[in-house]
This record gives sequence, C-alpha cells and structure tokens, in this order.
Amino acid sequence: MFTAQLRQALAFVAQRGRSLFGPPRRSSPTSSIENLALDLLSERGEATSMARADAIVRLYGSLSKEQRELFHLFLALNFLPEATRLKAAAKAYLNAATPETVAELALASEPPRQELIRRMNVAPGATALLVRMREELLAGLEKQPQLKPLEQDLRRLLASWFNRGFLTLKRIDWSSSAAVLEKVIAYEAVHEIRGWDDLRRRLAPDRRCFAFFHPALPDEPLIFVEVALCQGLASKIAPLLSASAPAEDPTEADTAIFYSISNCQPGLRGISFGNFLIKQVVEELRAELPGLKRFATLSPVPGFRRWLGEQASAGSDSELPAAALDINWASAERVSPAIKAVLQRLLATYLTASNAGKGPEDPVAHFHLGNGARLERLHWAANMSPRGIAESLGMMVNYVYEPKTIEDNHEQFAAAGRVARSAEVEDLLKKPSRNGNGKPNGREQQAVSPS
Repeated sequence: MFTAQLRQALAFVAQRGRSLFGPPRRSSPTSSIENLALDLLSERGEATSMARADAIVRLYGSLSKEQRELFHLFLALNFLPEATRLKAAAKAYLNAATPETVAELALASEPPRQELIRRMNVAPGATALLVRMREELLAGLEKQPQLKPLEQDLRRLLASWFNRGFLTLKRIDWSSSAAVLEKVIAYEAVHEIRGWDDLRRRLAPDRRCFAFFHPALPDEPLIFVEVALCQGLASKIAPLLSASAPAEDPTEADTAIFYSISNCQPGLRGISFGNFLIKQVVEELRAELPGLKRFATLSPVPGFRRWLGEQASAGSDSELPAAALDINWASAERVSPAIKAVLQRLLATYLTASNAGKGPEDPVAHFHLGNGARLERLHWAANMSPRGIAESLGMMVNYVYEPKTIEDNHEQFAAAGRVARSAEVEDLLKKPSRNGNGKPNGREQQAVSPS
C-alpha cells in the first residue's frame, strides 16, 4: 500500500536514477517519449527503470492532445506478442491441452505492452496518469478503433490494481479535506450540488456520504454514495435535497435511503465498485445505528421516456395516446388519473422486462436488481426537475435491499433476468379489462385523453 513516506522514497530513487541517463537527447517530445518507452521495456536496473518511468510520466503531462494521441497509437500498434513463440505455444496447446501448455500460451499471448505499463506504474503519479489515459482512449475509440488493444490492456491492469482488496471505505463529512469536498461537488452525477451550503446539508447529522478510495489516489474518490436517514420509504427527492430542511435525529430513523451514487473516474469505467460499496455501507450503518430496519433507494429511471418514444416510433400497441407525452408536466399532479395509471403500468412493464434473460435495459434498474435488490414501489411526480421530467416524466422508484433475499434475487436475475418485485408492483402490471377488439373500453378510452 502506498504511504506518503513510500511515495517520497520512490520519488527520491527516480531522481537519483535520472542522473544515470546522461545528457538528454535532442528530439521532439513525441519521439522522446517513444524512445523512453522502448528504453524502459529493455531496462534491467531498478533505479534507472524507475527514473525512466518517472521521465515518461513527466513528459506525458506536458504533451499536447495531438502528441498524446500519437503516443497512444505508438503504444497500440507496437509491443505485440512475439509471433514465433505464440505460434509454437498455440500449436502445443492444440496438440495437448495440459496445465503447462495453457500456462505457456497465456505467457506467450500477453503483449509486452502490459509489462511496459506495469513498469510505468512504479513512477510517482503514474496510476492517476494511466486512469486519465484510459479516459482519453475511451472517448476516442469510435474515431480510432486501432487504439482498442491499448485500452483493453489498461482495463485489465486497472481492474487488477483497483480490486476491492486495495480499496478503503471512508465516510466523508464536513471535517473532510477541502480537496475531497470539492471533488464531491464536482463529481456528483445524479443530483447537482449547488455550492457549499447545499453540500453542508447533505453532510448533516441525518445524512451520510461514503466513498471508496485507493492508496495511489488518496484525494480522489472513486465512487461515493449519499444516504438520507429517515422514517419510512422516501417518495419524493425534493425534501431530501432541500438545503433549508431541518436536520432530524438520526437515531430516530428506521430507514436508510440511498439517493445518489456517483462514479467519479471515467477512466475506470467498466470496473465495478458499486455493489461492494452498497453492501459495505449497509454494514457500516447497521453497526452505527441499530434502529435502522430497512435499506432502500430512491432512484431515477433515466431510460424510461426514451423507451416510451421508441415504442411510439415502432408503432407498438400502446395504451397511452401520443399526445400524453406532450402534457405540461409542471402540473403533473393534475394529470388525469387514467393517464397516471397507464404510465405507472408502463413503467412497471419497462422495469420488469426479462429481455431474453438480460433483465431491464435501464442502467440504474440493472445495477440495483443485479445486486439483489427488490423493485418495491413506483412514485408519481417524485422528481419534477427538468432532468427528472426529461428522463422519466417525473417518476422515481424504490429498490429495497433485504439481507435475507439479496443472494436469491441476484441469482434469479443473473440466470434469467427475473426481477424480484413487491406485490404492489405486481398489481400495477395487471392490465384493465378490454373489449373484444383488444382496445380499452369506451370509458377508459375517454379517460386517457389528456386534458
């Protein structure tokens, strides 16, 4: 594990090693960093190796975007496995699939680029640089698909370096460093934090914020969750976000509501921490506040309105008139009860679809259901912010994490896309009576027309 003393020691070794280089070569920054990478891979001395890695990190930080792209291409198109050894290993494996031939094939197929990245990572600040490098690669893959091998190598290595065993769970509160608090404001991805007063309320005694940290990035949260301690299931987001709402006594709470989970590092996309985070936070809260009996979310449904539009465009048989989507949602409380009922039924359908065993396509639903939660309740006019209306017509849902059923729920979801749901959600899925031609009866047809 990295400590401040260890980082200082590594920096000292790198500095001493740079004296072994001799005078720097005169060349462009791009060719210089390429030469350093080639030298680093062939280097055997530890001090010199660390110095070269340190030089790469420093030089990379000074490159322009165009120069970085050239370096990325250099890494992606070179440092390939040795073809003769790989062919021989593949042939030996096909002739006899033994533990020895499998091991040799694995070694022969690993590109030297992975060893280069490992050697780069010994330099101070290299881990953060490699995370940023992958972020840049992910953003440019569509235009430069030849960078995919480099991105895949980085993903494999980062997944190993950022596995759960290296992460530390920390509570963030008002006494946390200003650097960390500023990151929380900047990285909040679900419900924007509007300045320091807003953040102070979210860190009040009846609120909790927990984050995972990695020792190589001590002031950089990887992912954090915000929790409201309250009585009963929360049905609207506004009271939880109100900066002026008085703080309640947390010892009186019987429910912990997870209302925001934010991934902070785009360069770690696809490396999941959220399932570990929620489970560990549940254990932390149960130990601190024994009065908590229920752990649930108040979650957005970011894909619902888009899905409704796709259904309409595809000509799917929908009970909802197209005009209903053009309602003035600022007055959602006055929407026809029949339209409200139809929309809630469609939302329940969207969130429980098995999709050929893959489960619902909504990313938030997929995350919580895949972690073993139960779809508990749907709430009308729960998030009337512009974003909430644009994504889900203002509706939100509760997912409940019940320790006794988490594993069973997870297994059924993973195996067949089956969504664990409450009786209340099951009732919403029941369609009203229809007449002989499959359409709503006359009274229902009139009721669902927007007013």
